[in-house]
Parts: sequence; structure tokens; C-alpha cells
Amino acid sequence: MLFLYASCFQNPCIIARMNVSSSILDSPIEYLKGVGPKRGDLLKKELSIHTQGDLLGHYPSRYIDKTRFHRIRDLSSDSDQVQIRGILRRLSTVGDGRKKRLVGRLRDETGVMDLVWFTGVHWLEKSLVVGQEYVVFGRVSAFRNQLNIAHPEMEVVSEENTQKAATFAPVYPSTEKLNTKGVDAKVRRRMMKTLFERLTPQELPENLPAYLVQKFRFPSRFEALRQIHFPKDQEGLTAATNRLKFEELFFLQLRLLQLKRRRKGVVKGYVFSTIGEHFNRFYTEKLPFELTGAQKRVIKEIRRDLGSGVQLNRLLQGDVGSGKTVVGLMVMLMALDNGFQACLMAPTEILAQQHYKSISNYVKGLGIQVAFLSGSVKGKKREKLLKLLEAGEIHILIGTHALIEDPVQFKNLGLAITDEQHRFGVAQRAKLWAKSKPYPPHVLVMTATPIPRTLAMTLYGDLDVSVIDELPPGRKDIETTHRTENHRMRVIGFMREQIGLGRQVYVVYPLIEESETLDLQNLEEGSEALQREFPMPEYQISIVHGRMKAADKDFEMQRFVKGETQIMVATTVIEVGVNVPNASVMVIENTERFGLSQLHQLRGRVGRGAEQSYCILMSSFKVSKEGKERIQTMVRTNDGFEIAEADLRLRGPGNIEGTQQSGILNFRIADLARDGRILQTAREVAARILENDPKLEKPEHHPIRWYLDKHVKQFKGWSLIS
Repeated sequence: MLFLYASCFQNPCIIARMNVSSSILDSPIEYLKGVGPKRGDLLKKELSIHTQGDLLGHYPSRYIDKTRFHRIRDLSSDSDQVQIRGILRRLSTVGDGRKKRLVGRLRDETGVMDLVWFTGVHWLEKSLVVGQEYVVFGRVSAFRNQLNIAHPEMEVVSEENTQKAATFAPVYPSTEKLNTKGVDAKVRRRMMKTLFERLTPQELPENLPAYLVQKFRFPSRFEALRQIHFPKDQEGLTAATNRLKFEELFFLQLRLLQLKRRRKGVVKGYVFSTIGEHFNRFYTEKLPFELTGAQKRVIKEIRRDLGSGVQLNRLLQGDVGSGKTVVGLMVMLMALDNGFQACLMAPTEILAQQHYKSISNYVKGLGIQVAFLSGSVKGKKREKLLKLLEAGEIHILIGTHALIEDPVQFKNLGLAITDEQHRFGVAQRAKLWAKSKPYPPHVLVMTATPIPRTLAMTLYGDLDVSVIDELPPGRKDIETTHRTENHRMRVIGFMREQIGLGRQVYVVYPLIEESETLDLQNLEEGSEALQREFPMPEYQISIVHGRMKAADKDFEMQRFVKGETQIMVATTVIEVGVNVPNASVMVIENTERFGLSQLHQLRGRVGRGAEQSYCILMSSFKVSKEGKERIQTMVRTNDGFEIAEADLRLRGPGNIEGTQQSGILNFRIADLARDGRILQTAREVAARILENDPKLEKPEHHPIRWYLDKHVKQFKGWSLIS
């Protein structure tokens, strides 16, 4: 980013632009007329609005159509929000104490209706005038067959609010505290109107090249911002929305692509030039199956990066059971063949243990020392391990975040793999970088959580991406069915049948113990019911949940892995990390309470052996529309990427597991679930610009460079560490 600072102060037009833009928008919010210190403090605490520029960037969440007035005679309790013009004929206080309310009677030429207020009664009694004509806006409901509007917006009739020019009134995201303190929708609109009375186009200079504005027929930046807050019509609102969405996504993608280019140009990496004995012996003697075409393609992509002299920074996506671990191991063997150590960091001890056991089995007899490190490895055992690691006698270290602790020192770490890395913070991953000198280790990020394309471009836009999009041959699709409570005995019978064939069963619950707020069948009640249906000694049941001690949890897991128990009753702790090829049935209770990606991860615990596997989705009779769509998606497809796209559409990016940590998902106006095409276009445009003008030195790109510099704090830290 240094070139941005330097170049900005060499260009007089940019200096002028910066001076202009800092005049009003950088002023503290309390200095805006109608705000003041008290309201200013509220806006800062509740919405992080500190400056007048912050207020401008706080876009409406929706709009109220005020192009027409309704008549009272035409209203019904399902009329939703309406605008009425009428005379306030009566105003009285009803009830006492908490039940005290203010009731007004509004009349127009067609009828009468009630207006009701439960808070602010004393203030409203003083401010409302009986006999005055008002424009009233609110949601219609009915009480004892009488229509009413609770807490309506009230404005005295004026020429301005009765003209057709008042079209779409903005409604801004708010909080209960703001509303109770009088900073409601009406006041917020007034603040924004005051701000626009002060602003001129010169104070909102362009941040996109003129040729892009012309090509996409965008309104100017000033016009787009004015129309997003006070649209004259739907056409103007659509044009403003498209412009601001593109702008937001364009600068995000431009910054991510800059980071990617910078990393490839600046961050050197160790050259892995040799494919030697470790890799070749494993491939010819130990690999128990033929690699899929997708696995071979991904290994070639990674090998090309490792030989380039630039640090590898690659995301490896693969659905559950696609063979990511084997690919990760073969990349580790490349590191060993070139005289380096490798490590693999997993988010949980269960998952780390799973990797340790499978990789240890794979390399048995090859003279490779594999070690495991987590918080549970203590005392002399830990001390000995750390000495061997620093001496270079441990070749592969697998563990949890314990790997990044200061006492853990490698002799020559060349490759760091993180599994399900969205569960690690940036600071944690940065510590892993610091474990190698003079260059950072090559970084491979693995995830079994299928990430929609739009989300991957945003979360991992500065990484290269490889996808294993092919399952091993012979792997059968898991048969998924939906059952309600009246099918319970059929499900129990099916479980008995599968256990009789020598198979094992998972039963997963969303809660550990009874909740007063959620009417859910919980793990404790469920396990008791199952013990009645599957009594000892004929049947054995393991119970695993997140509140158990690690040792107890591991003991129960191991009993299930060894086949000593036929049923594992668990919460979502088994979502990752358990690999039991003999388990062929997954029963998920209260399916409607799980997200789609989580359901897919849970389903992936079965289908790991040669036998046909089944997933049974249990739910109550009453399921929301969204819940039904989730269940139908699961029944219809086993494709993790299709499921991830549906999950993004249903829940939005902020709720997809793990992504809440990412500040880059806090979009002001863009929506990854709906704006995939705009995102793709923005990335393509950003890539072309950087290809032709990497330092943004051409005159037509000065607006971009100025904007990046002005907002450098906003962009700082985006994906700096894989």
C-alpha cells in the first residue's frame, strides 16, 4: 500500500479531491443540525455512526411507498402499512399504570379509525392537536372489530407531504434504544435531509473511472447516494442500488487482487524442486487406492506453486469424503523430500487425532516420524516432543492450536496445512507464519465445508483455489429421507434391522438438556428413550456431547470406533472428526433446527464404507417454509456445493458457519446471496484494471487510487494471512 500514500501527494488533483471530501463528511455527527451531543452519543454507541460521512453510508433497509393515500373505508386488518390523510377528532387517555395508553380517533371523508400509543403518552398529549389535519402512516390491525394503527407516524398536513413528489420514504436500520429515545425513522430521515441540504456534487467526488460509469450507465456517485436515500421513483432507486453494489464489491475485489499480486511478487517461498523417495514410495507402495482425476489435478496445481519460488497460498475445497487428507499428506511428503518439516493444524482435538491416526497408518514403514501435539500432551512427554521437533527429528507434526504456542519451535518448517481454517483467527494463523525463517512456510488451507462461489471469491479472494469435485469410485450416494414423529416406530425398526446386519447408527440432537424456550426433544430424554428400545446387554449405546470432559468424550468415541457400541447418541460435536466406515445410518432429530451446511456435514459422517448408507431427517409436523426448503434440498441432492448455494440463499453469508468472524462480510448494500453476477463482473473489471495498470498510475484510474488511500483503514487487514 506504500505506493498509494506516495503517489497521492504527488498529484495536485488528488490533493484537491482529498481536501474537498474531508470538509463536511469528516465532521463529527453531533455537529449536524438537529443531532447534538445526546443524539450524537446514541448514534455512536448504537450504530457506530461517528461522522456525517458514516451517516451518509448508513443506507435504508427498506422504503415506504408514500405515493398514494388510502381511504379508511377501503382498509382491512391485512392492509399492511398504509398512508391516510384525516382530521384528529378525539384524544383521550385510557387505563392505568402499565395498561395506560393514549387513544385518538381519526376521521376522513369515508370513515373513522383508532390511533393508539402505549409509550410517550405525556409528550404526545402535548404535541398532538385535536381538530388538526394529519398525514398518518402505520400498520393496520384490528381490536374488537375496530381498525387501529399502533404508534403511527404523524405529520401535520402540508403542501410537501401531500404532493406526489413524496414517493419512497427511507426506513433505516435502528435499535430499540434509538426508538425509545426519540431517534425514530422520522427523525433519521430529517437528519439525512439536513445533510443533503449541505452536500454538493463536489463534496462527493467520483471514485470510479469515467469510462466505467459510462459503460455501465451508472448515475454519478452524488446522484446514486441521493437516490438511495431519497429515490424519486423505482427506476432511480434501481440505478442507484446497482451503482453502489458494484462500487462496494469492486473495491473489495480490487483490494483482494492487489494483495494476491503483492504476495506473489513480494512474499518469496521455499522452492520444492525434488519429488523424491518419500513421495514415490508412498505413491507406489502405500497408497491403498487409485487417485481420482480431481485429486491428480489438484496435486499438479500445488506442485507447480511449490516449485515457483513464491509462497504457496491455496485453498483446497473438497466435499466430505472426497480425499483431501491424502492430497494434504502427499504435499507434506513433497516438503520432506526437499528437507523440510510439515505441520497440520485442526480446530478440535477429535479432528486432529483423526488426522494423526490416519496419516500415521498411511506412512508406516517409510521411516517418517509423525507426532501429535495438543493441550492434553503435558509434562515430560511434551518436553521430549518439543526437543525432537526443534532438532528436526519429527518430520510431521499434527495437532490443535497448541502448534502455534511460543515454545513450539521447528528446525525448518516448510509447509503448514490448516484444516477447517475459518475456525482459526487471523492472529492465530499469523503465528504459524512466524514459525519459519527466512521465508514463511507454504500454506495450504483445507475445508470440507463447501463454500459457494460468491462467498469463496470474497472470503478467499486473494488465495488460489483448488476444488476436488469428484468422489472416489464405488462411493454410493447416501439415501436421505424425511420422517415425522408418527413414523418413529418405523425408524426404530429400521435401526434394529441395520444393527442386525452388523452396522452402526448415529443419532444427533441439537440440545444437551431441556430448554424452557425451545420445545425440542433433547439428548438426555432421547438417550433414555433409545435405551428402552435398545436394552442392554443386547445393545450398547455411546453418549457424546460438548460438555463432557475430553477424556470421557474420547473414551466413548473410541468405543464406537472399535464397534463396542452400536449406537452413538450425540450433539453436533461429531460434525467433524469421526470416521467410522461401519456406521451406515445417521438419524438427525429436530432437523428444522439445523442449518443446511451443518446438516450436510452431519450426513457426511456416514457413507464412508462400501455399504449403502442412510440419513433420516426427523422433524415435527409444523415446519416453517424455510425449514421445509432445507429438508427438501437435503432429500434432493448430495452435492455439497449445491447445498451451500441454497444455504447462502436462505440464511445469508453472515450466518454460514465460521464466516461471521470476517469483517469483509459486513456489506452496507451488497448481498452475496443475490448479487453473484455483480460480484463476478466487479472482480473481472478489477482484474483487467490491475493487469493493464498494476499501480493505478494512469490518469483515468486516479479516482480509484484516491478512494483506496482515503479508505486505507477500511481495507487494511483484509486476508493478510491466508
